[in-house]
Amino acid sequence: MAVKNDAVHVRRWSGGQHPTLSVLTRQMKDEGLRPYMWMNMPNHRYAVRSHGYDKVLYVVEGTLEVVFPDSNQRVMLRSGDRTDIPAGVRHGTIVGKSGAKCLEASIARR
Repeated sequence: MAVKNDAVHVRRWSGGQHPTLSVLTRQMKDEGLRPYMWMNMPNHRYAVRSHGYDKVLYVVEGTLEVVFPDSNQRVMLRSGDRTDIPAGVRHGTIVGKSGAKCLEASIARR
């Protein structure tokens, strides 16, 4: 299922099993992306910010809530879910109660 919220796209994982780090890394590389992995402890919060590049983010394990204060919306991402956040869109994140492991890549504007 694909969800579009203004300029932000969310794609829910629809496969039978939860995806592995290697499967998601391969998918991102097939799109020409250069992903890196990060993880954080439960309930960690990242302050609201924006970037000068488009961001692609997959949740590999755990949950991550992404907050968009300008549209007053929140999206809960679970294992395999992906969000594409365009440059300039303000967002913050809250790591779920079991922590989170994510893959992220940037797409530079030309």
